[in-house]
Amino acid sequence: IVHVWISLPLCTMYIISLVGNLGLVYLIYYEESLHHPMYFFFGHALSLVDLLTCTTTLPNALCIFWFSLKEINFNACLAQMFFVHGFTGVESGVLMLMALDRYVAICYPLRYATILTNPIIAKAGLATFLRGVLLMIPFPFLVKRLPFCQSNFISHTYCDHMSVVKLSCASITVSVICGLMVALLIGVFDICCISLSYTLILKAAISLSSSDARQKAFSTCTAHISAIIITYVPAFFTFFAHRFGGHTIPPSLHIIVANLYLLLPLTLNPIVYGVKTKQIRKSVIKFFQGDKGAG
Repeated sequence: IVHVWISLPLCTMYIISLVGNLGLVYLIYYEESLHHPMYFFFGHALSLVDLLTCTTTLPNALCIFWFSLKEINFNACLAQMFFVHGFTGVESGVLMLMALDRYVAICYPLRYATILTNPIIAKAGLATFLRGVLLMIPFPFLVKRLPFCQSNFISHTYCDHMSVVKLSCASITVSVICGLMVALLIGVFDICCISLSYTLILKAAISLSSSDARQKAFSTCTAHISAIIITYVPAFFTFFAHRFGGHTIPPSLHIIVANLYLLLPLTLNPIVYGVKTKQIRKSVIKFFQGDKGAG
């Protein structure tokens, strides 16, 4: 009974997030005024990546709560681990691209259309996707070569990399080092780029003479900053807790934060962008008013 009650908010959040993200993707495709790089990154990249990441984990978690299906094939576990970490790496790259988009829009507004052309956007998106996927390819092979001669019980609702390798009875030094290197190449690099972008944005916004212009510059970034906080805070907690938390952090807290790390961005990003982004808000009103008029 407890598991059913735990699963209800998760299932509700998942359904709401599916409707919100798919609706937002359709809206950006439908509304020509939203055919800009920022909305492309969010609608056709961030939302889809969030959906794919959560879909690889949450149905399995709900099966655990509803039907007590607590077993998973080892190869399926490795595949789930690859997709979860690969997609989260792509999501981090998308957030970085969105920060660069805001930097160009605020610091070089007159050259925005010439700098962020469609070929540039396509190449940046492809490079971000390939980086997230290619850096994760070695991990399933590294895990598969490890001997598992003790417990095969994972205190988790999905196959997280560190949760799996900690079950091995051999040295996991190589896997840990590779995990740290990928974290540096993706997480730390993206955070540095985002921080640099917003430092330059802040400098450019402060130098504006008009208070209205400064307010407009800051308001265009609030939704993206909210998405960054929603994504990175649980992610860094999960990363550091696994490696440095030891036995000081309860396993239940690990599991809750790790699931929120996947589910919160999926649920909150459409709400945050719908409320904070004026153009999306107007397009939603226009869409429903158009439907009402047609009816």
